[in-house]
Amino acid sequence: MNNTVTTTQENRPTREVRQQERRGWIQPQVNIIESREGYVLEAEMPGVSKDGLEVLLEGNELTIVGRRTSEAPQARLVYRESADRDYRRTFELDPAIDTGRITARMDNGILYLELPKSERVKPRKITVE
Repeated sequence: MNNTVTTTQENRPTREVRQQERRGWIQPQVNIIESREGYVLEAEMPGVSKDGLEVLLEGNELTIVGRRTSEAPQARLVYRESADRDYRRTFELDPAIDTGRITARMDNGILYLELPKSERVKPRKITVE
């Protein structure tokens, strides 16, 4: 996984970066399903809306980032089991994936990424004359 640091002009980490370093990241759990046409990556990110989601493609590296939006409780928090962290995970894509046709959708806290295979790697039937 690649880690990058955003800095200000004085070469100090920005406030947002310092907050993320304190909070840390959670790697979302994923399922990857292969079909003849390509792959589907399902990433579980409860608490993340479509607006809090980023899908970044750089070369053959796909990074998903999900930022939770939570409201401050109106009362004193007595007990908590869930982590108040954002999601981040990076994947190295197979060169056989047609990166120009990747699509994404978010449904009930699950990100679905369609990763189609390039036509040149799909199995095909060759007719004999």
